[in-house]
Parts: sequence; structure tokens; C-alpha cells
Amino acid sequence: MSTPPPVPQQWQAPASEPVAPGRLAAPPVRPLAKGTLGRRLVVRVAALVALVAIGLSAVVLLAAYNIQISQADTRLDRAASRVTGFGPGDPGPGGGPTLGGQEIGTIVAEQDSATIQGRILVDRAGSYGVRYTPLSAEALQQLAQVQLDSAAKATIHVADYGLYRVTVRGDATERVIVGIPLSQLTSAMTSLMVFEALLTGVVIAAAVLVARGVVVGSLAPLNRLAATATTVSNLPLESGEVEGIVRVPDADTDPVSEVGRVGLAFNHMLDNVEGALAARHASEVKLRQFVADASHELRNPLAAIRGYAELTRRERAELSPTMGHALGRIESESDRMSSLVEDLLLLARLDSGPALDLAPTDVTEIVLNATSDARAAGPDHKWSLALPDEPVLALADRYRLHQVLANLLANARTHTPPGTRVETAVAVADGMAVITVTDDGPGVPADLQASVFERFTRAEVSRVRMQGGSSTGLGLAIVAAVVAAHRGTASLDSRPGRTVFTVRIPVARPAS
Repeated sequence: MSTPPPVPQQWQAPASEPVAPGRLAAPPVRPLAKGTLGRRLVVRVAALVALVAIGLSAVVLLAAYNIQISQADTRLDRAASRVTGFGPGDPGPGGGPTLGGQEIGTIVAEQDSATIQGRILVDRAGSYGVRYTPLSAEALQQLAQVQLDSAAKATIHVADYGLYRVTVRGDATERVIVGIPLSQLTSAMTSLMVFEALLTGVVIAAAVLVARGVVVGSLAPLNRLAATATTVSNLPLESGEVEGIVRVPDADTDPVSEVGRVGLAFNHMLDNVEGALAARHASEVKLRQFVADASHELRNPLAAIRGYAELTRRERAELSPTMGHALGRIESESDRMSSLVEDLLLLARLDSGPALDLAPTDVTEIVLNATSDARAAGPDHKWSLALPDEPVLALADRYRLHQVLANLLANARTHTPPGTRVETAVAVADGMAVITVTDDGPGVPADLQASVFERFTRAEVSRVRMQGGSSTGLGLAIVAAVVAAHRGTASLDSRPGRTVFTVRIPVARPAS
């Protein structure tokens, strides 16, 4: 088997050839469009990376904070050990615990059962020369409420001074509260947080870009498989010989990958479909040939039956009424059988490839002639015309188009009661000659409308045959086949009181 042509990654119906009704139009391939698997994968990968990055950032921040707090506690213990145990009024810088050797911003507050006083180191000159200022009343009041066990530490916000790490030395009657500033820790943690936020954003953006490339590349075989499926689904597989069924490229049929196994199975399915279509086409060709041959061979015996039946007309006066009636029925049924054979032969010829004599044809003239014939055949119906002022030229076979009109008008005449109004109209729309046959009869049953143009379809209930005899069920099938051979369409819109058959065929283009 020859190597199938490669399937393009992005497949679209050509603009000059719109997708036929009932066919699937393939949209442009957009791997990250809304609702696609690719977009969901990229979003989920990005969300996972974001969660991991944020989690790691939180762990790093917590670890850094604990390290900084541990270092601050060490400095706080060192500062507390340097503070002498003098009470209020005892010697020492400021009359209390010394601030010598402490870091700038250190606070010391002395509290007894009645009072609390404190100061903050604002400058240092040499080993013991210090300059300090008293703490504000609000800060002292806040420090007085600190309740900590010996050697315990806490982080509090001291009014007017900021964030501090504090500890308490002494007992319930006389204690010293020592605190060191955490401004450096706050600044370092803020810088670290900003850095990690920027780093997390960069990591997430990089993850999105990498995931996008990986996902688009990984899903490309799946998109090519979808393009192949769409191409095959738009092939006219309902009849005739089907050629050019594309296959999934060999690169996308590697059984190692999941998509490759799908592509391999898809190609195997297409092989089976192509084989089944070839067998069906061969069967159709044989059936059409049989119908054509049978119809052709039936012509001769039917012509003989009709001839002998007509010969008996000269002597029917001498025959009994029963024999005369029987011979009349033989002649009538042979005529109907001949008509059926001609219809079958016509359908077989159309199926095998219509040989139409296409030429610019005046549709208005054909409608006038067909309606005139219908009026003569059905004088008990009300016939009317709605024709344009200018001739409508269509690219058609004059004889076959007349046959289409004759069948539609005969259908309206034979399946509606006397007095039914039948109107035939001609118009031009969207480059097509539009012929409509409208009647106000009982309508076509809803369950029959979908198959009304199929062969041997007969109305059994509503549009009962009014002229006697029985319908062959081929009239509308011939209409559909002839119109399709003209590259046109035939349709039905029916409800009780209004039935419209519409035929559209291309208009004749003016010579350039």
C-alpha cells in the first residue's frame, strides 16, 4: 500500500469550498484556547509550581525569622547580663542599671511595687560613656504590663519606639525589663520577602513558558490526529467510490506512546473502513448494473404485452364485459409497469454518472409548459403562477428539468383532493434559480418528511392518492437525483394546509 500523504497540523476547509451541511468544519488549531486540554495542563502545572514556590518561600522566611530571633535572643541575654542589679537611687549611670556597652536603641526599665522608670540608649561614646533619654509614659505603661517568667522572652511593639525583643530580670517586688530593637530584623525580613516574591514570580513565569512549550509539543500529534479525523469525516462516504482517505502520519503511530497507539488504531480503523467502502461500492455498481439491465430487458416483453392488449380493442365489443375489463386492466397496468421500468432505468443511469446536456435554459418557459400540462391533466385543481418579469436562465438539461417540474406537479395533483390550490413560483437567490411548488393540501406526515426523497417512499395517511391507482414511490426520488446531478438541492417544508417543495439549481453565468 502506498504511503498516505502527510496530514497538515492545521487543517481547514478551503475558503472556495464551504463545508457542506452535515459536515464538520475544522476550526484553526489553537493548542491553548479556552477549554482545551493544553490550557488546562499549563494552568495546572503553573498552579503546582506556584504552590511549591510559595511553600518553599514560606519555609525559607520562617527559617530566616527563627535564625534572626535566635540571634536577637543571644544579644538580649548578653544585654541583660550586662545590666547591673542596682535598684532605684543606687549608684550607676542614670541612678540604676547601667547602659554601658549596650547597642543603640536598647531600653531598660526598672519597676518596683510603686513606680517604674526607664530609658533608651540613643548614643554611645567609648566603653561607658553613654547618652540616653527617658522612655515615654505610654511606653513605660506598656512595659509595666509585660509578664514573663525568668529568662523568658517576648516580641512586643513598644509605643513610640517600634518592635522590641524583651526579657525580665528580678522578682515580683523589684524587676528590670531589658529590650533590644528588632529594626534590623524587620528590615532584613522585608528585603528577603521582596526578593522571594520576585523570585517566585520569575519561577512561575518560567514554569508557564516551559510548560507551554512542552504541552504544545506533546499535544501536536493529537492535533494532527484530530485533523485527520476531521478530514475523513468530511469525505462524501454515503455513496459512490471513495478515494483519497488520508492516514495518520507514520511519525504519529509509534506504539510506544499513548498517542501513537491511538494513531495506529485509527489507521487500522481507516483501513477497515476503506475496505468496507470499496466492497459497498462494488456491490452498488453490480446492483445498478442489474437494475439497468433488468429495466432494459423488461422493455421488450412489456412492449409486446401492451401491443397485444391494444390489438384486442378491435374485438372488445364481441367479448364479454368481464373479458373486456380484464384486457383493459392488462393494458393499463402494462402502461404503469412501463413507466416504472423507465423510472428505474433513469435512476440507474443517474447513479452511474449522469450524462446531462447542460446549457443556459429559461426556467420560466419550462415552468409555464409544465404547469400548462398539469392544468390539462388536473382541471379540478386551482393552478397559479408567480413568475418574475425577466427570464431566469439556469445551467440545466431542458428535458430533465421539465421532468422535475412534471413530477412535482403530478405529486401535488395526485396526492391532494380536488379544489386544492397549487402555485408554482420562480425566483433567483444567492446565485441559484429557485423553483417552488406550493399547495394547501393536507400536508406530508412529519415522520415521512425526512425520507420523502428516498426511493419507494409512499404517503399512506395524509396525502392519499386521489386519482386512483398506486404510487411507485420513485417520482420524488427522480426529482432529488436529477437536481443533485445539476449540483442543486431539493427540499420540503410541510405542515397541514401548506406544503412547499423547493428546487435550487445554479443560474447560468453570463459569457465573459
